[in-house]
Amino acid sequence: MAEKVKYNEDSIKSLDWKDHIRLRPGMYIGKLGDGSSADDGIYILLKEVIDNSIDEFVMGNGRSIEVQIKDGTVRIRDYGRGIPLGKVIDCVSKINTGAKYDSEAFKKSVGLNGVGTKAVNALSSWFRVQSVREGKSKVAEFKRGELMLDDKIKNTDENDGTIISFIPDDTVFLNYHYVNEYVEKMLWNYAYLNTGLTLWYNGNKIKSDNGLLDLLQKNLSGPIVYPIIHLRGNDVELAMTHSDQQYVEDYYSFVNGQHTTQGGTHQAAFREAVVKVLRDFYKKDYEAVDLRTSIVAAISVKVLEPVFESQTKTKLGSQDVGPNGPSMRAFLADFLKELDNYLHKNPETADALHRKILQSERERKELSGIQKLARDRAKKANLHNKKLRDCRVHLTDLKDERRLNSTLFITEGDSASGSITKARDVNTQAVFSLKGKPLNAFGLTKKVVYENEEFNLIQAALDIDDGMENLRYNNIVIATDADVDGMHIRLLLLTFFLQFFPDLVKKGHIKILQTPLFRVRNKKETIYCYSEDERRKAIQKLGAKPEITRFKGLGEISPDEFKNFIGKDIRLEPVLLSSGGMIGELLSYYMGKNTDERQKFIISNLRVERDLAEDAVV
Repeated sequence: MAEKVKYNEDSIKSLDWKDHIRLRPGMYIGKLGDGSSADDGIYILLKEVIDNSIDEFVMGNGRSIEVQIKDGTVRIRDYGRGIPLGKVIDCVSKINTGAKYDSEAFKKSVGLNGVGTKAVNALSSWFRVQSVREGKSKVAEFKRGELMLDDKIKNTDENDGTIISFIPDDTVFLNYHYVNEYVEKMLWNYAYLNTGLTLWYNGNKIKSDNGLLDLLQKNLSGPIVYPIIHLRGNDVELAMTHSDQQYVEDYYSFVNGQHTTQGGTHQAAFREAVVKVLRDFYKKDYEAVDLRTSIVAAISVKVLEPVFESQTKTKLGSQDVGPNGPSMRAFLADFLKELDNYLHKNPETADALHRKILQSERERKELSGIQKLARDRAKKANLHNKKLRDCRVHLTDLKDERRLNSTLFITEGDSASGSITKARDVNTQAVFSLKGKPLNAFGLTKKVVYENEEFNLIQAALDIDDGMENLRYNNIVIATDADVDGMHIRLLLLTFFLQFFPDLVKKGHIKILQTPLFRVRNKKETIYCYSEDERRKAIQKLGAKPEITRFKGLGEISPDEFKNFIGKDIRLEPVLLSSGGMIGELLSYYMGKNTDERQKFIISNLRVERDLAEDAVV
């Protein structure tokens, strides 16, 4: 019988605000992470501070925001009204304190519950706030939420505004690093949604004149069927087109300037409204899937007192636009009448869109037979699929805070998958084992996804056949050997995802697992090295001729060692698309037939053994 644990008055504890945030950071910033995912905690800290500066701009105060990240230290400066000097410390260290409760001071704001900067403060090893108002300045500094400096109010010549600097706590965010592409994308989204605002990132200017039109143009990854439709209304903006290449719906949705990456009621209402408008315009009851396949759209709404499904505000739960306002469905259905007007005024666009709808209908009917067979086959295979070792928590488990850590490792061969399977966390880490090299999917139609057993099983494991809404894993990690064959498998898998599910790449779900190339050890210490430079440093540190092991493949790493590489110290390299990069051109160059351009590149960059030896001597 288990020993009884005493339960009395001493068992009831009240945590200080900062201790609660540090004990349960997931409640405030989602997952922690190391910076390899755009939704990792260090970016949420950044966002929480910038949101306040954006709210100042929206209320007509300050037209410029400066963001600087150097050596892990973040500095954000706006030119708004500044925090009232007598409340500076309260605003960054007292939960449920802020101006956002005053609907007259901040209307249609995204920061609503007085938590944001307090979470940043508590989760930073150093946090500094300075407010400047009408020639006076107030400074306070904190360490992990503990007040260390309470400076007196002083006179200053500085411009009004708020300056917040912080260093994320490396005891909370292990091995963290900021990825510039993620920060830039976040700042560009702020710019698209706030025309007239100038952001500066490490001295580089970020500004948009055309809002969501600029967003789509910058993020399109292939040819489009018709020119982007750009519509604006009261508290709503839309940009949309249809891609000529992809097979899925692609949405960028926003509420009060917040990027709702998980969608929500506004995105669902838009998807519903666009179907109704197009059916009415073309006077035919087309299937919704034919109308929306290949759509690329950005939708932004402004809502009074929005309700989000979590503190990180990635999914809108509000059913209404505001207190006593219209429902979200009615609001967007009314706005989408502008799309009907646009199509009547632009018959060439209407004709091009109609041809795309008919093409999607044709392709769906051609696929329907094989699709049903493939789905039935996948369901049967999943019941007895030895290639997939599933986990317990998935991205679709909205009430489980571990969902953002859900990961699928795609491995080559049984030995590598066996090591990962034995070492993994069965709650959040699943493993899919490839038979060998997958098919090169470049230039093939989606029919191959259903005809090829391995592709069909990957699609079924991810549950993305009908769109991204049911994606089961937040991280899809390609875990292959760091040799020629392993690199080729990486390219083949990336080709498959980019060809048929580009949204997985564009939204940062695809990662590469970094595993050590060397193990350097002596009797007292073992160091795993991911590069030649790390190997040299390890030898220098351990000295006296340590034992050096070169790992040639993942299968050589024992499960006991593997747990060191897929646990809290996991190193993941995100697969990133450069802005404006055309996926079709990219795949054609690397995965198409040997073009003259690629042959010339290989020949001009060929390095022979003698050249490498000379470089080594130098």
